[in-house]
Amino acid sequence: MIFLQCSESIGFDTRDNMKKNTIADCIQACKDCVGICTHCAAACTEEENVQSLSRCIQLNLECAAICNAAVQLMEVNGNSSASLYKLCGDICQRCAEECVRHAFIEHCRHSAEAARSCSILCYEMATLQQIQ
Repeated sequence: MIFLQCSESIGFDTRDNMKKNTIADCIQACKDCVGICTHCAAACTEEENVQSLSRCIQLNLECAAICNAAVQLMEVNGNSSASLYKLCGDICQRCAEECVRHAFIEHCRHSAEAARSCSILCYEMATLQQIQ
């Protein structure tokens, strides 16, 4: 009985630590994504054929905005925010898919990588929030 209680306690602590690590990783990924996507949107406006990058610019701006909102919620331990994290993951995924289409442009390639990483962590956060 004592062993069972101890192992359950250790399991809880491990899950709690995993959640804290996921939150910290997601906050950092979202902050990185805000900066990289904002830079990409601005840099796209300086490209020769800016009209062909209009969807890329729009998705980068949306990605940066939703990542910023997600960071704010995570930093205040927002509850009931699984739907926002899923939305963040969805928007980051769309941004990554669009930026990959322009991966021959360095800032688009970096944005695609940051948005894809962020989407994975936001989906993990959404799952963690649903488990609570």
